[in-house]
Amino acid sequence: MSTAKKRLCTICARGGSKGVPRKNVMPLGGIPLIAHSIRQAKDSGLFDCVAVSSDDAEILAIAQAEGALIIERPNHMATDTSPKVPVIRHAHQEASRLTGQAFDTQVDLAVTAPLRLTDDIVKAVELQESTGASSVITGAPSKCPPYFSLVELGVNSCVSLSKELDKPVTRRQDAPACFDMNGSIYVWPSRAILADDASVFYEDTRLLVMPEYRSVDVDTPLDFKILEVVYADGTYKEEQSFPAVAAQN
Repeated sequence: MSTAKKRLCTICARGGSKGVPRKNVMPLGGIPLIAHSIRQAKDSGLFDCVAVSSDDAEILAIAQAEGALIIERPNHMATDTSPKVPVIRHAHQEASRLTGQAFDTQVDLAVTAPLRLTDDIVKAVELQESTGASSVITGAPSKCPPYFSLVELGVNSCVSLSKELDKPVTRRQDAPACFDMNGSIYVWPSRAILADDASVFYEDTRLLVMPEYRSVDVDTPLDFKILEVVYADGTYKEEQSFPAVAAQN
């Protein structure tokens, strides 16, 4: 992995979470949730700048205390329906303006998926920079393959498999490999995130597969309870990552 590249890490956290109110500042192990991602980014040693984008004064104060560059997010980008990519692009542009730096690689870490290791961040960046992929995402092996156990409601509320094959799958283990996005880490070359058609997915998007325990993402109060248990147990740190090559097919 090139050490000459300039890398930016953004962490985007609005104040108005509905599913779990104030989840971005809730304590996990005595530390505000957002502080975990800031510290991981800094501990990785990869980034020339770690920036937090938020519309919330408390979040920005925590970020500043943790040594992150703070970026005030416009109100129109902090609604319940605001898409993720424009927020990241705005943060990238503001970080460049405020620091006077042009960045080669853009990484975004989700506050709500704090069980990643710094090694996961390093591997995701290596995967993008070594392949030149337009984006890298992270995920875990799916428990509900759409070929076997994921169903959709159709006409008259009747259900059918989301995806069917010519030869039906009768065992989950025989289904084609599928993965659940965990939202933990996203990586782009800066040219991609700054483009008008910036997206999460491209024809050459790559996947870094992370273990299930490190893929807990907080959307509901139950998710946060699971997160607390897994974090306190600590064994998530011992789980081995999957070889990145397994996700490059």
